[in-house]
Amino acid sequence: MQRSRRAMSEINVVPYIDVMLVLLVIFMITAPLVNPGVIELPTVGKSSLPPELPMEVVIKADASLVLRERSKTASSERRVSSAELVEVLREKQKTHPDQAVVIAADKDVRYEEVLKVMDELQKQQVRKVGLLVKPAAR
Repeated sequence: MQRSRRAMSEINVVPYIDVMLVLLVIFMITAPLVNPGVIELPTVGKSSLPPELPMEVVIKADASLVLRERSKTASSERRVSSAELVEVLREKQKTHPDQAVVIAADKDVRYEEVLKVMDELQKQQVRKVGLLVKPAAR
């Protein structure tokens, strides 16, 4: 009688389980002994300062311009011509180059007037220009 030898197709996982349990015990014992490292947090400079409030160029229904400057403590409003607006913007851009300018136009103002002001702002190389709108009532 001959016995046929067949290859064993099963994997004996018992030794792997033993190794896993030994590693688990080692990690459970050493984990509380490891002190976490000290973390050096970065510091911030100017970025922690709140941004400046934007200047507002108000275009009234008669196409006149009003410059409104707001700060945390006070607000000033004055009527300006197109040339005066350019001069004020030049002065402000020298001291605060990243200050935003917002255009607030009356709803009856022709679109051409708004574009003229936006063109002047672009000529003065104002980086941040926005349009001020009022949300519609629902």
